[in-house]
Amino acid sequence: MGETIVIMGGGVVGLSCAFELQKRGHQAIVLEIGRCGGQASGAAAGMLAPYSENVEGPDDFFRLCRESLRLYPSWRDEVRQVSGKTFEYTDSGSLYIAYHEADRLALEGRRLWQNEHGSSGIVLEGDELFRQEPMLSREVKAALYTPEESHVYAPDYVLALEQACRLTGVRIFEQLGSVTVDKWRDDVVVTAETGWSFTGDRLIVCSGAWAQELEEVFGIRIPVYPIRGQICAYEAEVKPVQHMVFCNQGYLVAKENGTLVCGASEDVAGFDTTVTERGIERLRKWNKQAFPFLEEREPFHRWAGLRPSTQDGFPLLGPLEESGGRVIMAAGHYRNGILLSPVTAQVVADYIDNGSRLPAFAPERFSY
Repeated sequence: MGETIVIMGGGVVGLSCAFELQKRGHQAIVLEIGRCGGQASGAAAGMLAPYSENVEGPDDFFRLCRESLRLYPSWRDEVRQVSGKTFEYTDSGSLYIAYHEADRLALEGRRLWQNEHGSSGIVLEGDELFRQEPMLSREVKAALYTPEESHVYAPDYVLALEQACRLTGVRIFEQLGSVTVDKWRDDVVVTAETGWSFTGDRLIVCSGAWAQELEEVFGIRIPVYPIRGQICAYEAEVKPVQHMVFCNQGYLVAKENGTLVCGASEDVAGFDTTVTERGIERLRKWNKQAFPFLEEREPFHRWAGLRPSTQDGFPLLGPLEESGGRVIMAAGHYRNGILLSPVTAQVVADYIDNGSRLPAFAPERFSY
């Protein structure tokens, strides 16, 4: 007989955990203080790019991201089938561009280790590069092309995931205002501002940038901090950018709905999601260097989301030992929540079903 599992947070991570657990015979209950997907999940550009996002080397975080990319095609198909909803999933591949010869050598070094870990990437330059990406600035000397990387349209993906949860029997409660963890050692009791009370066998914390608020409750350090990411979008009736294009200052990605998304300037602003002229101008400064046609264009939409960043850059993923495994953390995914949603769901469900865990992401590592 399955367990009753209370999940704090209705973003992409919370919904993914709920979907996977419900499929495995558990009863998932999702508690969301606002609307599902209303925070970082809905603001994301939806890139599935473990190679472009991890440029230093094949550490544990990279391996987690790569595994999630491997899981995505079957995960996508299942979410679409169960929900009856479709969402954009584009196998565009990516280009990581460089303007100088020294940077080109760095791309070659990155290609070598990434080829050893599942990428078929190659370094492009000259005519072949501009054949692949015709509107790219001729100041670009080379780019690392990674065919395996793709992207989704995050708002539609989250809506489909929410619908898949509801249709499989997940109980979702929204607009709760706030929630308080009253018990978590022997059993789980969570109370909402609305006055409703929820009980379960386990608690999964998927509250993103707000996870740190539970430090006092659990008596451990939870160093998850909000980083404001500002994004803008241009109208692009004819698709002007063929791949996800990365550089060390940001990314550009064209969506099927006729928009070209550019992100993301980052700053520390607490929980303020105000869009600033300075933040958007930082994006415009580099994107018109990469694609000169943007010099004459103004973004028609600007927005910001709060990315849950941890002290060491690794998510908190696994059980709290103090709780005897009754409390499981799944927070701090920073800018990779969309990418990591299927593997996070698998890791959490595997722990509940058979006790397996990933020591590198232990939530209590900051308290040792």
